[in-house]
Amino acid sequence: MTGSRRGGQDVAELVDRARRGEPRAVARLISLVENDSPTLREVAAALAPHGGHAQVVGLTGSPGVGKSTSTSALVTALRAAGTRVGVLAVDPSSPFSGGALLGDRVRMQDHATDDGVFIRSMASRGQLGGLSAAVPQALRVLDAAGCDVVLVETVGVGQAELEIASLADTTLLVVAPGFGDGIQAAKAGIIEIADVFVVNKADRDGAAQLARDLRHMQSFGGRDAPAQAWRAPIVKTVASRGEGVADVVAAIDAHRTWLAGTGEFERRRRARAAAEIEAIALGTVRRTLAHVHGSAALDTAADRVAAGTTDSYTAADALLAEL
Repeated sequence: MTGSRRGGQDVAELVDRARRGEPRAVARLISLVENDSPTLREVAAALAPHGGHAQVVGLTGSPGVGKSTSTSALVTALRAAGTRVGVLAVDPSSPFSGGALLGDRVRMQDHATDDGVFIRSMASRGQLGGLSAAVPQALRVLDAAGCDVVLVETVGVGQAELEIASLADTTLLVVAPGFGDGIQAAKAGIIEIADVFVVNKADRDGAAQLARDLRHMQSFGGRDAPAQAWRAPIVKTVASRGEGVADVVAAIDAHRTWLAGTGEFERRRRARAAAEIEAIALGTVRRTLAHVHGSAALDTAADRVAAGTTDSYTAADALLAEL
């Protein structure tokens, strides 16, 4: 009992320090989340009253289009406006350690000494959808720590990245000439998730055509759309030089205004909470069922089904009832 109370006090202190903007406390809380700590439920309970303020912006797109450069350029622009920024960069996992393969992005080091920026690389650990399973709770940590905007950069695995759309308030789809044209993007099924299209490396040949292709494909889907529907703007950038980044920030702000004015903001937040609850519940069920494999209860149930004294559905229901 003493140990539990001690853990609760430690978590409360960490959350208090994180809310004061202490980077070490924020990093420690995210580590607890990422490592599925036994104190995770205490952490979630302590964070719950302090969230709901940060705007979550997702950046997705194929490898090589300049997502990391775009993220860094966005941080620069947001900080110039006095915005506190959190960055979760989801990297491929090391097959040996399970940790983030790239670590904290080299391109982000320009912001490493800025107290108004918190950057964390997280390992995908084989998670489909381009994200880490710990990202939703890590977002809550950064939200409680006072970040106004949290940028979530995905691994970059093509059509499996649709998960970011259910996590972010605003999703940026970053594309670039030479990395697959707009038609390929449509085939991959990621056109529909974009709230803002960012045509990066716009100084290269083919950028104008890529923007036209995207605009043309939008016209197909927009014919029956209601008048108040959001039409994703197409913004050209050269992120490595900071060109066009102010227009991306303006598009993000315009989308937030639209979200608030249509009620879509609250709808997305509720949908995100529902998905998070469902994922936690399913994870608990999977861990519980892992104990069933090879158990005496399962062997007994299997014997009964094999002997024809019961059916598999009835046996499964009984097994679950015992658990």
